[in-house]
Amino acid sequence: MTLTEQQERAGPFRIPRNTAQEIKGSIHDDATASKLGFRGGTVAGSIHMDQFVPALLDLYGRDWFAAGGMSLMFKQATVDGEAVRATVTPGAERAALSMFNEAGALICEGTASDRDDAGSDLARRLKAQEPPEAGALRILAGLKPGDEARDIPLTVTPDALAKRLETITEPLPDYGPGSLILPPSMAVVLAHGARAAVVASAGKAVGLFGALEVQHLAGPLRAGVDYLGRTQVHALAESPKTEAVWYDVFIADKESGEDVARVRFFLRFMKGSSPLWTA
Repeated sequence: MTLTEQQERAGPFRIPRNTAQEIKGSIHDDATASKLGFRGGTVAGSIHMDQFVPALLDLYGRDWFAAGGMSLMFKQATVDGEAVRATVTPGAERAALSMFNEAGALICEGTASDRDDAGSDLARRLKAQEPPEAGALRILAGLKPGDEARDIPLTVTPDALAKRLETITEPLPDYGPGSLILPPSMAVVLAHGARAAVVASAGKAVGLFGALEVQHLAGPLRAGVDYLGRTQVHALAESPKTEAVWYDVFIADKESGEDVARVRFFLRFMKGSSPLWTA
């Protein structure tokens, strides 16, 4: 039976690792995360994306690395060693994605497709985003929709990819020597190299991924290749505990200028971590 003939595919429980826990002052650091109300240092949401890839390759084939995408909204942070299971439900237009821990709590949900999907989970959420009230932002007060930055050098080294593969929950031959395709988590790392061009004004406020979308356009993305990034801010948001920004990073071939991928970020900053809110 093929995946397209199944109602749902639930993978095995895996145990993602918090590989950034040594970064003091970040949301991945136990002490910092605990002060902000989390159970401990959080596993980056991007790491959870890799767990869906085997089922997506079964569904769409290896061409998913060339033109497919994945869109996830994170509902609950996980901590190091917490077991989670990824579920993929095929659909006519797109697959539905979800992840649960052993207690049944929803960790993330979203969609995936074999093309650039204008109806992806994050595309729909962004379209429904309400702007914050005037004067509501302090951490992100210097940003506005339409802000752009260009010609940002972006690279993931083969050594960085090899380090990621030491703890990845779903090791695939495509990621290894001779191919060096970037798993979604490392596509996010590649695009995150443009973060300072967007949110440098946030200072030392602690940030975390609220949602992520990785969209291949003319992939695959590979380690050891020099790319150029450009960014575009789409929207800003505010809640009782966070300020947030929606932005895209377009990743282009350095020689041709052709866009080969896009990563969409919904990046949240904790108000409780910023002196602009706590002083």
